Amino acid sequence: MKLLQVCHARNARHAALIFLVALAACGGGGSADGPTAGADAPSPAPAPVPGASPAPSVPGALSPTYTGEGTFYGATGEGNCTFDASPGNLMVAAMNGPDYAGSAVCGQFVAVTGPKGSITVRITDQCPECKTGDLDLSESAFARIADPIAGRVPIRWHVVPGDLTGPVSYRYKEGSSRWWVAIQVRNHRLPITGLEIKPSGSADWIAVARTDYNYFVHPSAIATGPLQVRITALGGATLIDTLPEPSNGVVVAGAGQFP
Repeated sequence: MKLLQVCHARNARHAALIFLVALAACGGGGSADGPTAGADAPSPAPAPVPGASPAPSVPGALSPTYTGEGTFYGATGEGNCTFDASPGNLMVAAMNGPDYAGSAVCGQFVAVTGPKGSITVRITDQCPECKTGDLDLSESAFARIADPIAGRVPIRWHVVPGDLTGPVSYRYKEGSSRWWVAIQVRNHRLPITGLEIKPSGSADWIAVARTDYNYFVHPSAIATGPLQVRITALGGATLIDTLPEPSNGVVVAGAGQFP
């Protein structure tokens, strides 16, 4: 009889457990620490809209302020953004994987604050193992915001306009031709959100997709001759330049810079 009572008790607990799991899966139950499900429950915050101008967090900022951890590595200016090495200016950093956003952050400038101070760096690489909000800075940049012996420190950062001179420039990737066009934008004061081309004889602008290695690639043939390029920056400002017919590895200076 005692054995039968134990079995009944175990079965009852097992049934209760199944009921609770099913209730959780259906969204029921609520929590003493949070809102309960129902018509009055708050809606989740909307996801950021790619290309939209975010609300600035501080005067002069182009984005909200993000928080995370800062580390450092032997940066050269090269990396996933496929920029050239910049030994004369190593105020650069690698963006964490989630915020890298398929190279959308390449070339943008971020003001970073750590325990010891602040510095503005240019994003030239990706840190795939870094978590959202983290930055992997060059050794010299990290030393401006923290003691290198710390290795990993809390940071906060936001996007800012770059302190640049001269116009934007464009680089045709190796292998570019009228049959396959790959264009990279360089020396841009503001983050680039889009690039379009208007080949010779075309009446319409053609939107060009951005790759994760920071080139805008149009994989189809275009007409022989020069092509117009229109780039759009965060906030909606645009620049239009005329480039020569695509050719291997050529760098072309634009006519102006973003305000």
